[in-house]
Amino acid sequence: MVASGRGLSAWWSALGSLAVVLTVLTACAGPFQYYGGTGLHDATTAEVVGDWENVEGTHVVLRKAGTALVERLDGQDFDFEDGWRLSGTGTWQLTDHDGGQVVRLTLTARIGVERRSPAAPTDASAPPPPSTYVWSFYVDRDQHDQLKLFFFYGDPDIGNAYVMTRRRLSGNR
Repeated sequence: MVASGRGLSAWWSALGSLAVVLTVLTACAGPFQYYGGTGLHDATTAEVVGDWENVEGTHVVLRKAGTALVERLDGQDFDFEDGWRLSGTGTWQLTDHDGGQVVRLTLTARIGVERRSPAAPTDASAPPPPSTYVWSFYVDRDQHDQLKLFFFYGDPDIGNAYVMTRRRLSGNR
């Protein structure tokens, strides 16, 4: 049996449409967009309590009572692109899910806003910084078995991680 030109053309057209749809769907599903977590389930609240920092000058204090102090913390996911850095007070909680543990940090009282430079948008179309905000930090361990906290920022297809490590204090405080 010989296939007609019209039937063969329709078949190739349908196959081509399917290929385009699959390409679009997989292009949006980068490796970290559906991140399931670190798989860590053994961190304790006592380990999470303390001073945390990152290389950009962010400082976060997680207190035993569940309160927090936040200094110059950037937004996560696409909010990072807005260029604001928030400071203030709030609360935190260590939670455990199938994929691993997460520190939920909630800014409840904003006391300061800075702009990250030079990437910070300065035009009037940039959304205003939020007065409250919630971050979800994944909990993991480094090669020395020390805790680290991180979230992803920017385009999830790229997988940029904002990493917080235990603050190294110099001298007595």
